[in-house]
Amino acid sequence: MHHQTAYSSASRPTIVVLCGSTRYWDQPAEANLYETAAGRIALAPGCNLKQPHPLWADPAQANRFKTVLDDLHLRKIDLADEVLVINPEGYIGDSTRSEIDYARKLGKPIRYTHPAPETGPRQ
Repeated sequence: MHHQTAYSSASRPTIVVLCGSTRYWDQPAEANLYETAAGRIALAPGCNLKQPHPLWADPAQANRFKTVLDDLHLRKIDLADEVLVINPEGYIGDSTRSEIDYARKLGKPIRYTHPAPETGPRQ
């Protein structure tokens, strides 16, 4: 039996996943605000491991948690209709670069908050 959802994929709001370095932790909140105001569903990073917290105080625990977070973020990219890369000053770190590559392989449209060197076509 097939269940109907409240929105069909054609009529539901666009889902956008926010990607970027946690060194600019305030920027995703601002992007989330603008994306939400534009009527989009924003999927943001859930944690900033650079800020101290009991969940990742132990280094081994932090390493395991980072693996979980990285995988969760790829699943957010799977769910999203598009990707918004938050890249103040054009900065894109290694984790974000790998997320961009993953999104490209899936054919997801990618937007940037700031000009980025790789916004042109890549072969």
